[in-house]
Amino acid sequence: MFSVGDSVEVIDELISGVVTKITPKGVCIETTEGIFLTFAPQELVKVDSSALIPYHKMLYAEPKEEKKQKKAAPIGKKTKKRGQSHMEIDLHIEKLVSHTRGMTNFDMLNRQLEEAEHCLEYGIEKGVYSIVFIHGIGEGVLKMELGSLFSRYNLSYQDADYMRYGMGATEVFLQDIF
Repeated sequence: MFSVGDSVEVIDELISGVVTKITPKGVCIETTEGIFLTFAPQELVKVDSSALIPYHKMLYAEPKEEKKQKKAAPIGKKTKKRGQSHMEIDLHIEKLVSHTRGMTNFDMLNRQLEEAEHCLEYGIEKGVYSIVFIHGIGEGVLKMELGSLFSRYNLSYQDADYMRYGMGATEVFLQDIF
């Protein structure tokens, strides 16, 4: 039924990956997050491999270093380069999961907030200047929760460029941390 290299999803779970081995105990997969898990064959379904995006390749643009003339650092001081790039993250649930079957609104909101927090941490680590979170208009619950998340990090934020995103995006500025 399954072969090594098949792309699979777990039924009724938000887990997908690639079959790495088949044992009498079950089918071992490597998830898109790089975690190895074993499932019974009846818990898995084959999917088109183009539908799976490895987690490290999802929507994240590496910051580009500014081209500047290098100046010698003062003796005894270390300088840390920070990129002046921007990130854009689409938090629409259909962009984050392959299907929402079995997910409640609460589950979807939590998945979106987890993604937002992960992107914030990534941006902080990589020295990104700002991140635009595309959340859509809807009822405003996600936008309000994002505001709470940004406040916990002590970050300033505002509605993103109206001409480009309309009313459905928020830009957060990470330079406040540096």
